[in-house]
Amino acid sequence: MPGSSSARSSSSHPEISTIEDAIDALRAGELVVYPTETFYGIAADPSSKSALKRLFAIKERDAAKTVAMIAADTRSAFSLAREVSPIARRLAECFWPGPLTLVLPAGAQIASELVGLSGGVGVRVSSHPTARALAASLERPITATSANRAGYSPAKTLADARNVLGTKIKVYLEGGTLGTSALSTVLEVAGNQWRIIREGAVSGQQIAAALAGEALE
Repeated sequence: MPGSSSARSSSSHPEISTIEDAIDALRAGELVVYPTETFYGIAADPSSKSALKRLFAIKERDAAKTVAMIAADTRSAFSLAREVSPIARRLAECFWPGPLTLVLPAGAQIASELVGLSGGVGVRVSSHPTARALAASLERPITATSANRAGYSPAKTLADARNVLGTKIKVYLEGGTLGTSALSTVLEVAGNQWRIIREGAVSGQQIAAALAGEALE
């Protein structure tokens, strides 16, 4: 299975599990820590109300602050949206897989916990094979909030995540030390309007260049 090599168990860390273990946990409503192209994230099955409740509790995060998702591919990502504008399609073409979260008008099927005040749902296609393998194996997007509690720094190593989250996480997937210093950029698109909510790994200059049809470096 794609990405499973990033998640093999280790004799020195028997609690580090496989993709298959992670999928079993997600289907049971449990939480999983996994590597992305930026930092470690916490996966929950977004169709499970109990999993989402557990996620917000472990994050110690205001339920009004929604979390984004990671999808296995563009088709799956766009299935979350009520509509996908040409701007959103262009940005996905230029920056996916990668650290650009698009906030799109949420489809009626999306859990209210994942819909922001503007009616949008955040999603990206990760460039990390383990993240994409999880979403592909679950056959739907997974949550992509960083593996920390509110106010803590994002986890660059599995040890960082485990030290903060401990046994409240059912499965930890190893991905080594993640070298990024920036979170994903979050950009909201509605029709022909767009705005950057959080600038991160993809700069505003890169986004403007992509929308202007310029070649990207």
